[in-house]
Amino acid sequence: MDIAPRKIDKYIVKKFLSTFFLALLFIIVVVIIFDVSEKIDKFVANQPTLNEILFDYYLNFVPYFINMFSPLFIFITVIFFTSKMAQNSEIIAILSGGVSYQRMMMPFMFCAALISAMSLVLGLWIIPNANKTRVKFENTYVKDESELVRDIHFQIAPNEFVYVESFSSWNSTAYNFTLEKLDNNKIVSKLSAESAVWDTSFDGWRLRNYFIRDFSDDLDDKITTGAQIDTVINLVLTDMYRNKSTVEALPLRELNDMIETQKMRGDANVMYAQIEKNTRFAMPFSAFVLTIMGVCLSSRRKRGGLGWNLVIGIALSFSYILFMKFSQMFVYTGTMSAGLALWLPNMIYTAIAGYLYYRAPK
Repeated sequence: MDIAPRKIDKYIVKKFLSTFFLALLFIIVVVIIFDVSEKIDKFVANQPTLNEILFDYYLNFVPYFINMFSPLFIFITVIFFTSKMAQNSEIIAILSGGVSYQRMMMPFMFCAALISAMSLVLGLWIIPNANKTRVKFENTYVKDESELVRDIHFQIAPNEFVYVESFSSWNSTAYNFTLEKLDNNKIVSKLSAESAVWDTSFDGWRLRNYFIRDFSDDLDDKITTGAQIDTVINLVLTDMYRNKSTVEALPLRELNDMIETQKMRGDANVMYAQIEKNTRFAMPFSAFVLTIMGVCLSSRRKRGGLGWNLVIGIALSFSYILFMKFSQMFVYTGTMSAGLALWLPNMIYTAIAGYLYYRAPK
């Protein structure tokens, strides 16, 4: 099979990439306009500079948006210009010229590989660093300073659990702090404190108005109280910011370190980091699957024309994105591991793409 680049390859690559990036540019402009209209009151009230709005917020918002919806844009792009080629009888001309269907797919897969590589680089390195700046801007100028992080649960070690009613990042203080130690599913010790302040002098927590109760089988419990006590436990200040959303701001190395730490602790919240890690690898792979599906669905000339193909393309791409989000529920409920659940949509849609590819030349 001749795999040397031809004029038709360059034509398809040019059409694919130009349509893809043009669609991205148009949607990004629309989204930014709606976002500005939604946040304009916050901008006026808190008065960030124009430089901060443009470069700290929106410049870091764009990569996140591109990566999240790249499967949708890829599928719509392929459906749009491939249907147009089919309606203009260009596909028939290519195949009649001795080019096989498999050979015609090569420039499409080349473009899919480029977009997949771009998505991988964005997800692993660029977006996490961009999210740090974006989240910092939102916390400063968009979110209310009075907001506290509430109902924080941690398993800091096997049979050791921490609960915090609320945490204030302004003064690094956890309010209504509780530390429980269990043995054979029975509480053997419970430490409660009115507040716990992070102290950088010894990298530990300074508890105020504390109450310690050591339980015993003969009901002769030991109770200790005091105004202040210092403690060092397997919980640091940065752990207070680790939640479902903040894992998006962690580079791959930090994300892996967090997963290892949470596994060592037996922390159930490790699923958030595992979902984020697997999503970063599963999402780029979708470029290949959706490209094959798009070409197979739109390369044949139909009576319904371009409009019907676009409807099918949008429906399938949205179903894929929704399935990616829905599959996370399998991880939350403990039905599947994060790796299997996040790759399940790719497995199913790969089977669909394989069937369509098998049928398309016929």
